[in-house]
Amino acid sequence: MVANEKLPHPDREDIELTSVLFALSDEARLALVQQLKEGPMDMANCSALDPSAPKSTRSHQVKVLREAGVIISELHGRNRRLTLRRDDIDARFPGLLESVLQAESALQE
Repeated sequence: MVANEKLPHPDREDIELTSVLFALSDEARLALVQQLKEGPMDMANCSALDPSAPKSTRSHQVKVLREAGVIISELHGRNRRLTLRRDDIDARFPGLLESVLQAESALQE
């Protein structure tokens, strides 16, 4: 795939609960979603993605979230801009994302 090609993202109505739950079940992916709730950011600046991990691992984590419909990954200069699809997730599964993020925050305390 050419780096500047647009990556596929599911339409809102195609986002499936099982895919979202699977994407959020991984600690690293959930940490990334926690960070993205504050707003979009470049993939290179996401502290939730372990910089010591291989690039392929970081890319895989983002791919799982993107294919599940949890985030949007768009080309932004030479980087990828990651955005949480909060409105789409809330429209499909009201309260789910907030519940998961609150539960994760409570476990971290």
